[in-house]
Amino acid sequence: MRRHLSTALSLVLFLIAWGVAACISAPGPGDDAGQPLAARPLPAGVNALEASLSLELAEMEGEEHPSLHNLFTLSPNIISGGEPATSAALEALALRGVKTIVSVDGKVPDSATAAQLGMRYVHIPIQYKGITEDELLALAKTFRELEAPFFVHCFHGRHRGPAAAAVGRLVLDGIDRTQALAEMRQWMGTSTKYAGLYATIASAQLPAAAESAAAGFAFPAAHHFAGFRAIMVETSRVWDRLALLSKGDWRIDPAHPDIDPRNEARQLADLYASAAVSDELALYPANMRQLMEETRADAEALALVLGSGGGASTTERPTTKSPVAIMDRLKAACVACHKSHRNR
Repeated sequence: MRRHLSTALSLVLFLIAWGVAACISAPGPGDDAGQPLAARPLPAGVNALEASLSLELAEMEGEEHPSLHNLFTLSPNIISGGEPATSAALEALALRGVKTIVSVDGKVPDSATAAQLGMRYVHIPIQYKGITEDELLALAKTFRELEAPFFVHCFHGRHRGPAAAAVGRLVLDGIDRTQALAEMRQWMGTSTKYAGLYATIASAQLPAAAESAAAGFAFPAAHHFAGFRAIMVETSRVWDRLALLSKGDWRIDPAHPDIDPRNEARQLADLYASAAVSDELALYPANMRQLMEETRADAEALALVLGSGGGASTTERPTTKSPVAIMDRLKAACVACHKSHRNR
């Protein structure tokens, strides 16, 4: 009986808090610069993940195109999706009327092709653990001062991109925090393991229009990384290509003759070998360094099994000859590393 009463009381308290949030976060008429007032943070104690389910949205499926994936038109101002990795993808965005593309991924975007098509690229890389104050300021200034419609993307268009698009919805469209959280989770499928992204949208104090107007952010088209982070940016793309080849039993797809399993496996092995000796890795705990060494050995083993050997020896880590089993081990290592270091 006491357990039922406790559960009921917890639910009532949450609903009261959410109701308060809905009242105080409704957008006002606008600030002195004519911009919508960004909704206030949800009250302390309101769980962002619970709030993302407190408002039930009508179902929406992302659009899928040959060159564009996970496309969600959230408003006339904001479109969210995956990386436009080809000229055809950028052309498709231009045909949709997009004027500004915001990338929050680590890869340097193709701003030159975008410019030829009449679109401006702004590169604001963010991490899975959340969005910093400086990054929020840059995003808010971009949405307030550059031309809409905006296309906001990360790599796959599921986690970081939707969080950045939510910032645009808050500062440009004037929606409330609960709506923004619900769109991330219910429409775009942002994983709940990225609690920091949800916490940012729920609780971060967004800069006022006057503050973003005074900021010195110059809307750079490219932010260049070096070292470990640059290696990981490229590794994620090689991994996706290998996963695609694995589904096709390692046969080359005639539609993508440039994606060869031997070359991709060799690239992965070389990338992990570089990561294993990078200066930044020395700053991580011993368990992270050990995990990276095991991952390097498995990646080298995959290259050998798929016929592109020639790197470091794998005699210190005996392994099965099944490329699928090696891929499973590599994936498990990535998940463990991300959980301990990237997502926190």
